[in-house]
Amino acid sequence: MVSTRKAKGRIPRPEGLFAGKKILVTGGAGFLGQSVVRLLLEKGVVPKDIFVPRSDQYDLRFQIPCAKVVTGQDIVIHLAANAGGIGWNLAHPGCLFYDNIAMGALLMEEARRAGAEKFVQIGTVCSYPFRPPRIPFREDDLWEGYPESTNASYGIAKKALLVMGQAYRQGYRFNVIYLLPVNLYGPGDHFDPEKSHVIPALIRKFVEARESGEKEVKIWGTGYHEGVPVSREFLYVDDAAEAIVLAAEKYNKPGPVNIGSGQEIAINDLVEMIREMTGYRGRVVRDPSKPDGQPRRCLDISRAKAEFGFVARTPFKEGLRRTIEWYERSRAEGEPHR
Repeated sequence: MVSTRKAKGRIPRPEGLFAGKKILVTGGAGFLGQSVVRLLLEKGVVPKDIFVPRSDQYDLRFQIPCAKVVTGQDIVIHLAANAGGIGWNLAHPGCLFYDNIAMGALLMEEARRAGAEKFVQIGTVCSYPFRPPRIPFREDDLWEGYPESTNASYGIAKKALLVMGQAYRQGYRFNVIYLLPVNLYGPGDHFDPEKSHVIPALIRKFVEARESGEKEVKIWGTGYHEGVPVSREFLYVDDAAEAIVLAAEKYNKPGPVNIGSGQEIAINDLVEMIREMTGYRGRVVRDPSKPDGQPRRCLDISRAKAEFGFVARTPFKEGLRRTIEWYERSRAEGEPHR
């Protein structure tokens, strides 16, 4: 069950798809999941109608737990994943492939068998080709090449679930939709150095170096690929949650949909921005023996706007400020970082 603070004034009633529905949110206690659950509650879904299975009770890599969690559910929002940054992908390619394809495939099949009305599958920008035919990436470009090698096992496992969802839509008339979010960031992110993505990894490095008085911080890669700056697009976690909930309400088509901010930033500029915002005054040293990953990531987000009206609202610097403040506050309070 999910708890929430009592809202002031009139409690909103769920409308449209969510009215009177039971909603399963896998990964609902995680980074993105907490934002999705919070938004569902704000829309008037009552806590008893949201089920967030915990991994210590339901291992979704196996059939029986999947069958249990989907029983009686009308809508399934599948957020649970084994995911991490470049280092995590390089260290665990086998389990990243198995865990993600097993969870998605078993959960989708059991949801279909249980009579769920809708299944929301979350994909990944890592599924796009290493050399896409154009920038920004369009949904139709997904099959134009092999993903970047450091995250190929994760990206292909997720992309296979797009094929499965489309096959289930065609063969069983099961309403599966597929969303492709870009790299997320925000308060509550994973700051564990072994698993974290670039933004939390940089924040932690610079804050720790500032506090310990270290004169330099070492950063993976060169920041360039074939002479061109490596870049990324990032999306604030609450914006991603809004996109997912909007799609769950309004989108019912087989085509995948990119979810992003539409803003690209060079990694070297990102490093300097976080260095300044964390107050670190030492040197930045690059480690060219480490990979840079995908050369560029930037999504064409026109389909999300056209189909269900999603436009990211959080300015990047504001999102970074909130993330850094959250990390420093939780660090000062002695809270562990996942």
